[in-house]
Amino acid sequence: MATFLLEVGTEELPADFVADAVKQWRTLIPQTLAANNLTNDAIHVYATPRRLAVLIQGLPPQQSDRFEEIKGPPAAAAFKNGQPTKAAEGFAKKQGVELAALEIRPTDKGDFVFIRKTIAGRPTADILRELAPQWIFSLEGKRLMRWADGDLKFPRPIRWLVALLEENVLPIELNNGSQSIKSDRISRGHRILHPQPVTIPHAINYPEILHAAFVEVAPEERKIKIRRQVEAAAEKIGGVANINPDLLEEVNNLVEWPTAVVGKFDDDFLILPPEVITTVMITHQRYFPVLKSQGTPELLHYFITISNGDPEKSDIIAAGNERVIRARLADGQFFYKTDLAKPLESYVAQLETVTFQEDLGTVRDKVTRLSKNAELIAEQLKLSESERATIARAALLCKADLVTQMVYEFPELQGVMGEKYARASGESEAVARAIFEHYLPRSASDRLPETIAGQVVGFADRLDTLVCIFGLGMLPTGSSDPFALRRAATAIINITWAANLPINLYELLQQIVADFIKTHPKTSPDLLQQLSEFFLLRIRTLLQEERGIDYDLVNAVLGENDPEYAERALKDLLDVRERAIFLQKIRKNGKLDEIYETVNRSARLAKQGDLNTVELNPTAVVRKELFQKSSEKALYEALVQLLPKTRAAQQTRDYQQLVNAIAEITPTVSRFFDGADSVLVMDENPDIRRNRLNLLGLLRNHARVLADFGAIVKS
Repeated sequence: MATFLLEVGTEELPADFVADAVKQWRTLIPQTLAANNLTNDAIHVYATPRRLAVLIQGLPPQQSDRFEEIKGPPAAAAFKNGQPTKAAEGFAKKQGVELAALEIRPTDKGDFVFIRKTIAGRPTADILRELAPQWIFSLEGKRLMRWADGDLKFPRPIRWLVALLEENVLPIELNNGSQSIKSDRISRGHRILHPQPVTIPHAINYPEILHAAFVEVAPEERKIKIRRQVEAAAEKIGGVANINPDLLEEVNNLVEWPTAVVGKFDDDFLILPPEVITTVMITHQRYFPVLKSQGTPELLHYFITISNGDPEKSDIIAAGNERVIRARLADGQFFYKTDLAKPLESYVAQLETVTFQEDLGTVRDKVTRLSKNAELIAEQLKLSESERATIARAALLCKADLVTQMVYEFPELQGVMGEKYARASGESEAVARAIFEHYLPRSASDRLPETIAGQVVGFADRLDTLVCIFGLGMLPTGSSDPFALRRAATAIINITWAANLPINLYELLQQIVADFIKTHPKTSPDLLQQLSEFFLLRIRTLLQEERGIDYDLVNAVLGENDPEYAERALKDLLDVRERAIFLQKIRKNGKLDEIYETVNRSARLAKQGDLNTVELNPTAVVRKELFQKSSEKALYEALVQLLPKTRAAQQTRDYQQLVNAIAEITPTVSRFFDGADSVLVMDENPDIRRNRLNLLGLLRNHARVLADFGAIVKS
């Protein structure tokens, strides 16, 4: 069994590409090996800023032989009077076999000629020579470039290529115009610590040879070293390292031989909000901040950077980084003092100078719209006057910090600085908090807003964006979603569920869409439907992927091509969640099976009637004088007794009592269908037939309070 090494040496690669390339190769390489019938014992993907490499162990010397059965012409056409015809001769010649190899076998369509061929496995070396260039140039990235005068495209120019099968160089050539990159066993070590060429005698020696040349090729090992060094450095200066996961990932893909370097800045800069300092460090400088203690935002006047240089020059490296951060923090201090010279409200008028979207006006126009949306939501939630006042004030000020100097320089601080400046301007704590919270969640892993004002203003802002951008016909397509509309809709649903807000989303969409159409009369008449379907898709995704609800149960609460059910889901997001979770629960405990057949049998027949799907009261639609069997009367009385239980379940969302009640009348329904006094539902008399269909329609409707049972797949 053999070991294969492929190393692609490059100029420094973008950090995000390094991480993506590792993920892509870990998927692509096993797939292509399997497709080529090449087994292996292990695949190791390595990556640094200057190289991508894969080490494959346990490869066979060649593919296994495989057998292939090929169907030819019908036997009647291939042989006449026992002699082969031209059809048989042509088939044998095409397949490269003798006529004696032809076999006649019966099939569903008669006798046909077959051959069984043995296809010899190809040498592994030949296959790897074909696959290696495919692996390299199938990598996808945001920014691919050409270099020299060739047509090869890669994120950075390729400078060397190592390809070893065991101890032998596997000849591979990448032609790039007048340049040609040929494989060899010569790699390169760390640019500073080991600038000399590195010779790799055998593929299996790759990691240790590079390690000796001050290159840690395994990303996971590098990350562990970085974390340990940063934590140790912070502990040494009496603090705790603030290790941001995204920063750790980025830094890991920027260095080949990490060295933690401690720097410091003037105490005077600690008067800045901690968020300003950490933003400068993390986002702009890629430094790790140092906290006074775990769980506190208070900072020490130190930072830790990861150097890819000579560890012996750490003092010089620290001094250079100290000069840079001093300048950045001085800028921040100036912006902060300048911004504080005016109250936050004074910045609102400047929002007129910032365009939100060409056809939607300025950010000030957006503030006006979202303020109106916030009023609608507050009214719907029946909030108190003081809560409404807080919401109105927060809505007015929520975008004001966008025109401050601090946020202009550091856009990541939007909302954060709004909260700081609001407090400094004498706004209430509730208003200040809502300004920050209305941006939450900022990512899939971010926390949700906790105050009602933050929740409502965030709702209002996202609904404005969704309706306006959809109204302009700029719907998300594929992976393209420049306005983050999917994230906005998901946030609205998650906030509703987390805070248990009794929001009627459908009503809000109706009103906001109507307001938008007044100012944009050329808007698509399907705007409300498009938004509804968009939200329903988000609900479906959240229920299935995050709540673990079976797909058919999600269909049962959202309805399949059922406008009534879809509208119901949007009118009560809490109810659709509770019904889905409850259905999953009763599927697991078997209670769903107890009523499934009864409800579905009734629903199938009820479709032949004309009873609407919302009627629940039997006295309104059933004529007792038309009863001919005792089973009809029994079912009617059971439905009368079921009505208050269903009403109670609707009001309290205690659907267990509804399921129990339906289970109780199941024997009654069975007698109606199959008992000694069972009835023929489709009676010749149209009045009797309609009466019986209405009985079954009522049972279906009671079950529909919980779910559309027709969408549920039997367990």
